[in-house]
Amino acid sequence: MTEAPSFPHPPSRPTIRRLSGHVIDLIAAGEVIERPAAALKELVENAIDAGATRIVVALRAGGTDRIDVTDNGCGMSPVELELAVERHCTSKLQDDHLVQIRTLGFRGEALPSIGASARLSITSRTPDADTAWCIRVDGGVITPPQPASGPVGTRIVVTDLFFATPARRKFLKSARVESGHAESVMRRLALSAPHCAMRVLLDDKVLFDLPEQSPISRAASILDTTPDTLIPLDEQRGAVRLSGFACGPARTRATGSGQFILVNNRPVTDPMLRTAIRVAYRPVIERGRFPVMALHLKVPLERLDVNVHPAKTELRFADEAEIRSLVIGGLGRALGHGSKGGGGIHASFAPRSSIVYPPRPPEPRETVTSLPLQTTQPTASAPQTPQAASRQGFAETDPAFAPAARAPQQPEALDPAFPLGASIAQVFDTYILALAPDGDLILVDQHAAHERLTHERLREQYASGGTLRAQALLLPEVVDLPRREAEALMARAEDLAKLGIDLESFGTGSVLLRSVPALLGAKDIQGLLKDVADELAGDPDLDAANTGSFAHHLDAILARMACHGSIRAGRRLKPEEMDALLREMERTPRANTCSHGRPTWLRLTRRELERLFGRVK
Repeated sequence: MTEAPSFPHPPSRPTIRRLSGHVIDLIAAGEVIERPAAALKELVENAIDAGATRIVVALRAGGTDRIDVTDNGCGMSPVELELAVERHCTSKLQDDHLVQIRTLGFRGEALPSIGASARLSITSRTPDADTAWCIRVDGGVITPPQPASGPVGTRIVVTDLFFATPARRKFLKSARVESGHAESVMRRLALSAPHCAMRVLLDDKVLFDLPEQSPISRAASILDTTPDTLIPLDEQRGAVRLSGFACGPARTRATGSGQFILVNNRPVTDPMLRTAIRVAYRPVIERGRFPVMALHLKVPLERLDVNVHPAKTELRFADEAEIRSLVIGGLGRALGHGSKGGGGIHASFAPRSSIVYPPRPPEPRETVTSLPLQTTQPTASAPQTPQAASRQGFAETDPAFAPAARAPQQPEALDPAFPLGASIAQVFDTYILALAPDGDLILVDQHAAHERLTHERLREQYASGGTLRAQALLLPEVVDLPRREAEALMARAEDLAKLGIDLESFGTGSVLLRSVPALLGAKDIQGLLKDVADELAGDPDLDAANTGSFAHHLDAILARMACHGSIRAGRRLKPEEMDALLREMERTPRANTCSHGRPTWLRLTRRELERLFGRVK
């Protein structure tokens, strides 16, 4: 007889039970108080909401051992202190609709969550009270308020964070890492409240001490720059307004830590807004670099949901497309000025004990042909003087230096309408040395600058008519390519024809090129086509039916075309050609960087020169 198969006994049926208030608080603490910086953020937000005009923060071990926040806000009465450490008690919601949220905090979870997992002490006094009151919470155990000494305002001290939740405490990083997160939080909050003086101490060392400031001064302090380097923004679209300050493309960072975004004065790290910023800066900065800015969006409260995450740093917008378009367009217009609007990098150098001279460029040099630029001289050219002739003789003995064939000019004689000034010389047949009206020295990379000018001409011509004027080749040229790249080109032959590149298939792995864009001429045809093929072949989603794919690559293709159509390093320019290049840079959008995001010009001030020679420190 066959034995019946045996099955494991089903487990006993679990029953639903109500969690204790302490366990609920610990669960909430895990959501709200992720690390010391999160607790610090909640405490400082409460101080700002309380109307404080001065906040002092002191941390030990990145906030793990101690967080001390003192403000001069409106304070709390003994009854309010008892409510403040209970979950979901708040003074910041005046109705039950979660729409008209005008404060940074509103959930009523921060203080109970901190008190459930740490030792919390709150000392507070209202303006009309004779004394302050202090309440304590140790791991969820509340000690009723007691009279205490203290000024008007509130002081909150948190010690032994996560002592009641050791599993969370062991996952904390080193004190240095936690300090970095805390500093980032404080900088964002300081930016959101320029009317409030803030002092932050880390292990008894002052991290920063900011007085009450104007928005631009506070932005300059937080971004570690000067107000004159900031580009102001003020864009309005319907009821949505974008304001703030952005640094030019010459100032970038290796990470996104220099991007500060406020929405209705709330610091956020919204991924959609970060993507919009990246798209706006993509044409003007190097790949892998991040711009520096402080942006402020004002959105009607009914078109914004801030109750997405307990940390309140992520949002939902009623119309994401509108916000994205405003950010991209606003930043694009702010960055789309020529060198006349400022920019460039201050070329400061540390003094060296020895000077290493770079090698001289190889001979022979390219012959000079005229640049396709409109010449507008800042001052009238003078006939050649003995001094100029002397400099001409020096150029013959040192081919790395080619002076402009005219008399040197004084800064006060230059037209202030041309901030890049007048050319003085060409160095290594690659860099233009100019004198600005304010006396600063300007150094221009002629290839990078002309590349941007050509790029903008190509972009403008394509945008105005949808096509670029083509120049037919006298003899069509066969270009051999890897099979995949040749196929990528032919898949987009119709789109490339609008760019002035007329192609047809010429066997496996080869194409026949019949025309090129007229702006570029017939130089380096092989290199141009190989670069375009490489750009298109790098997209795995590329096919003839996917028009969006080509649009994604269009600006990069125009940039590569501009690179091949620009004057090269090693080409000697005439004085009028150098000045024409400077004038065109002042008129052309985005002329402060080349198509690859590198700077086109540097500024060397008198003070920087004096530092270089050791005259000042």
